[in-house]
Amino acid sequence: MLFRVDVAASEPLADQIAAQVRGGIMRGELAAGERLPAARELAEVLDVNLHTVLRAYGRLRDEELIELRRGRGAVVRGDADAARLRLAELARQFVREARKQGLGETEMLEIVKGARP
Repeated sequence: MLFRVDVAASEPLADQIAAQVRGGIMRGELAAGERLPAARELAEVLDVNLHTVLRAYGRLRDEELIELRRGRGAVVRGDADAARLRLAELARQFVREARKQGLGETEMLEIVKGARP
């Protein structure tokens, strides 16, 4: 999988890296058990700070999409759910847009509760 970052973008670099891994899982480009590049190696290739990559990997671990193990590195979890991941990504997009429009959490929840198929 090819990683890219846009240093001019308003989105933090760690978020960009994490989003690319999420996208890779959703599109089936990253399979269960597949290893991600070593954090140091990816930082060097992208010309970013090592801690930026570690922050991205940490978020993905917290989202239960990857496992981080000493000696094994970052590995896509076997139970990573692409459908649920897609919903989470759509929710993130909704929250970003709602915040741009000045909506608070209560207003966002009201919109979601009122949504009909």
